[in-house]
Amino acid sequence: MKPKTRIQQEVARLSKRLPRLTEEQRAYAFRHCFKHYAVKRADGTNICTECGHSWKSDHDLADTVCGCTCSHCGMELEALRTRKSVFSDMEYFSIVTTCKRYQVIRFFSVKSRYKAGQPAEYSIFEVVQRWIAPDGKTTTVARLRGMSLFYYDLWNEYSDMEVRKNGEFRAYDINPVCTYPRQRFIPEVKRNGFKGDYHNILPYDLFKAILSDCRAETLLKAGQYPMLRYYIYHSFNIVEYWASVKICIRNGYTIANGSMWRDTIDLLRHFGKDTNSPKYVCPADLKAEHDKLVAKRNRQRERERTEQQRQKAIEDEKNYLKAKGIFFGLVFSDNLIRIKVIESVEEMIEEGRMMHHCVGGYHNRENSLILSATIDGRRIETIEVSLKTLEVVQCRGLCNENTEYHDRIVNLVNSNVNLIRQRMEAA
Repeated sequence: MKPKTRIQQEVARLSKRLPRLTEEQRAYAFRHCFKHYAVKRADGTNICTECGHSWKSDHDLADTVCGCTCSHCGMELEALRTRKSVFSDMEYFSIVTTCKRYQVIRFFSVKSRYKAGQPAEYSIFEVVQRWIAPDGKTTTVARLRGMSLFYYDLWNEYSDMEVRKNGEFRAYDINPVCTYPRQRFIPEVKRNGFKGDYHNILPYDLFKAILSDCRAETLLKAGQYPMLRYYIYHSFNIVEYWASVKICIRNGYTIANGSMWRDTIDLLRHFGKDTNSPKYVCPADLKAEHDKLVAKRNRQRERERTEQQRQKAIEDEKNYLKAKGIFFGLVFSDNLIRIKVIESVEEMIEEGRMMHHCVGGYHNRENSLILSATIDGRRIETIEVSLKTLEVVQCRGLCNENTEYHDRIVNLVNSNVNLIRQRMEAA
């Protein structure tokens, strides 16, 4: 991408002036980016992946648990029992430095290849530079990436370091395995509260936040590190909570869990509590207070749900009475089987529950009439009659199975459909 703005042009020019890696920096990256193993074979032989030296140990169990040190190169090794002979890996290494007025974070791709019995092979090349101006504006310089559906960091080692678009698939938001300990910072970073500790925040994210956002700067200076981390990595409008945050700062209260505290403030507002009062926004036990409010809200929702269900049940009964009330009281029998119209939604739900079928939801079927067949008060089958054709649509017993009385019930209904027709004509 061709540099267009004045800052991009300046960064592109300064990027070429950055020094190459020193031998000390390269050695640090090779040593700290990867685990170094003592490969243990079945015959008790140990092979150092760093220098290829091999030796035999009489204390196999102790070496496996605690690791060991190579007597040839002095590398601290982690014991690994495996039959593999070749290991390869890739990690990221970073350097935090400055160039003129910019805070610069340089990222390097470090590759390793270990083959048992041979010295380790390493390579390192720069892939990304993040330039941060004193006002928090950023520019990215990076190499080209290969196209892939699964990997966004297939760097083209032989492409040029050029200005790129900042937010491209987060490919440039790198979390390195290690950072070179000798670091340099621009005065504005120190002025805004940075004292050398990143508080589990990536350097780029922290520097950009405290240089561009006064609230992030305040959180850092006030020691509200968990809240700062939550604010940086979660997209929410902190302005809505800032008055409560300031109450916490004034009262020396550290917000230990940003997500839980924010949720607690939302719950306090829900219940109409004063979120400017230290009594509420600075709880001694945040988790206990949060859990208490959540339980209270759940009980409230349950009451609301119960009330809504009650209102719905009343409405359903009114609608069912309006639609099927003309058939209420209709009963016919053959001296053994008694068939009657189901006269309420509650009765229909009970019918479905007792018979283990889905008739409980049939009360809103516009053109259906539901009847229940019983013998001496015991439910036998449930019948659905079409009000358009006056035919039996279905007749089911327990668990949708037909009973020995099935045909008799169907015939009894068919022989009395004139009673249903009379009710319809009378309406």
